[in-house]
Amino acid sequence: MCVNQKAKLNTAPLLQKKLFSTLPFVYVLLVHFILGLSYRSIGQTTVAETALWFDSLRNREIPVAIYWPAKSEKVMGVLVFSHGYGQNQPNSHTAYNYLTTFLAQQGFLVLSIQHELASDSLLPLQGPAQIVRRSNWERGAQNIAFVIRQVGQRYPSTRNLPIQLVGHSNGGDMSVLFANLYPDQVNKVISLDHRRMPMALASKPSYYSLRSIDQVADAGVLPNLDNQKLFNIRITQLKYAHHNGMDDSGTPKEHDEIKTWVLRYLLE
Repeated sequence: MCVNQKAKLNTAPLLQKKLFSTLPFVYVLLVHFILGLSYRSIGQTTVAETALWFDSLRNREIPVAIYWPAKSEKVMGVLVFSHGYGQNQPNSHTAYNYLTTFLAQQGFLVLSIQHELASDSLLPLQGPAQIVRRSNWERGAQNIAFVIRQVGQRYPSTRNLPIQLVGHSNGGDMSVLFANLYPDQVNKVISLDHRRMPMALASKPSYYSLRSIDQVADAGVLPNLDNQKLFNIRITQLKYAHHNGMDDSGTPKEHDEIKTWVLRYLLE
């Protein structure tokens, strides 16, 4: 559905931010249940559109799904989302609607990038991943850089807003690589179970990662406990979510856990 109208932001996301900052996280879901404040009951819907942006420097089309908070003249921040590897299938960037729509409902402008096109080479599955897949991640980082530039040009009101990156699996590797290379361009990067790209030992931007119950990152990808404390890098082991359940195919329990943690990270 392509709709271009944007309206005033509901204040409910600010109420949720207050709840997160004043209540221990273990009670958040209980509070939502008791008060009847389900995520969908905050009085917002999202305005979604799909677009095909053209990067003239690389002669490349970039499909983007754009999720605006409805009833909003301005947004809380800009979030660039990168999907997991989908074997170059089209519309991979719309396979996380449970999360992208939810985050738009909380007041974020969400842009989800289709990273692989049908004409691209398939992701190599043989050989050292950090070597044979590097070109794929670098192209993804270029896609992210292009979209960030376009946001500032197309939506001038967002130019001074913080930019957050969220990526699943291979898209998490791309997001982490971009943050490693251009730390001054993003505020936070949240990976959903990325497994190959090492996080930089740095406190800027803020690094976060949600880990699935069934996949393990390669050696050296996640900082050890000492470095996590030193650089305030947050690694969270999930209780329910499987690696492949982090897209729309997951269960409601998996999705609720991911939404809760991602929102908590964004509001910190």
